[in-house]
Amino acid sequence: MWYVIEGYDGQDVLDARREARAAHLARLHALQDAGRLLLAGPCPAIDAEDPGAAGFSGSVVVAEFESLEAARTWADADPYLSAGVYVRVQVRPFRKVLP
Repeated sequence: MWYVIEGYDGQDVLDARREARAAHLARLHALQDAGRLLLAGPCPAIDAEDPGAAGFSGSVVVAEFESLEAARTWADADPYLSAGVYVRVQVRPFRKVLP
């Protein structure tokens, strides 16, 4: 089943986000290589493709896992969480309809 994972950034975490980015992306590439990643990306804190110093308000990942528990376990191991970038992570089942 698909699950949406939403990570919510704390305040002034842009430097921590940059430092943990490679490890964060490596996990996403592993999901992609396994054919289990539907989409992933950051949410700019302002209405701009490149938010610059404003940074990001969080990230969204939609990926396939065996269960909600497996999705939560994967999300809990995110380098952004351990680096203090995310202050909260929400995991919910997702039903893809389109496209």
